[in-house]
Amino acid sequence: MGRVESEKAMKPKERAIAALELRKPPEGLVPTFELEFQLTQELLGKEYHKGDAWRGVTRAERDRMIHENAELLVEVGERLDYCILMDTCSPDVEGHIETARLIKELSGDRFLVIVHGDATYAIPDGNHMVEYALWFAEKPDEAKRVADERVTAALERGRRLVDGGIDGFALCADYCLNSGPLLSSRMFSEFVTPFLARLVAGYREMGAYVIKHTDGNIMPILDQLVSCRPHAIHSIDTQAAEMDLRVIKEKIGKEVCLIGGVQCGLLQTGTEEEIIANCRYALEHGMPGGGYIYSTSNVAFKGLPLERYLLVLEMRQKYGWYGTPPDAAGAA
Repeated sequence: MGRVESEKAMKPKERAIAALELRKPPEGLVPTFELEFQLTQELLGKEYHKGDAWRGVTRAERDRMIHENAELLVEVGERLDYCILMDTCSPDVEGHIETARLIKELSGDRFLVIVHGDATYAIPDGNHMVEYALWFAEKPDEAKRVADERVTAALERGRRLVDGGIDGFALCADYCLNSGPLLSSRMFSEFVTPFLARLVAGYREMGAYVIKHTDGNIMPILDQLVSCRPHAIHSIDTQAAEMDLRVIKEKIGKEVCLIGGVQCGLLQTGTEEEIIANCRYALEHGMPGGGYIYSTSNVAFKGLPLERYLLVLEMRQKYGWYGTPPDAAGAA
């Protein structure tokens, strides 16, 4: 089988799995995906059914909405060459399972299908930060008991999802601001790390892939995150202090897959030249040796100019190849 035929035979999900498992990258384009692609209206003239749209619907309406969501996820994945599809819109476990089944049926099992699966303590909203800090300080045993109960419930839910066909979980509790973690390293090691480690281990035992997302400057807790053994860390938020994909790749790139590195803020406010330079930097320093999935540093959010996001994918097409790009091979 020639190279072109081999690339066609390899499904995008297999490229994702090679990266998540830190295997030698296959020849071809670096894998890519987004936790959320919120520009479906701009790209395809369609929106997902989500949130309040599920209230009061009949069973027949629900089935139709789930099918339309699955079709739209597949359409987005195929148009943008994603390797992973994340279902963020289904109303419940049953909905996630049915959506995953339909995605695999519609696409020929082309994509890795994941859903939310975190249960650890995240940064609270501004109205509860003082209450949050006092609870840890004054009632640490209670906080740990609740953390453990949350993990137990998440793993019970996770078992149902994996048995129903879900391939993995994105753990999306944010721990950090641009300046650094909300909790000190000591407090993080007490109130988050043990529970994150248990959660990841439980999902791994089910055969699921685990992507740990957190925005901000994760450097003070990076070693703790890696010690919990997720398959990947997302989103390498390089607009935060101390976050440099080159440095992070050198430090932990042999232990965990890295996802991200393209600055969302820059896509909103930067020049085209700055965006191109940022994309090239991410690819240049993320790709070597594999264990990298190209994406933005958060999500492709509503309000982001579509042409800016398509420029990110254009840079992948131009600079994101393992081995010789087909055009160059043909020219040779």
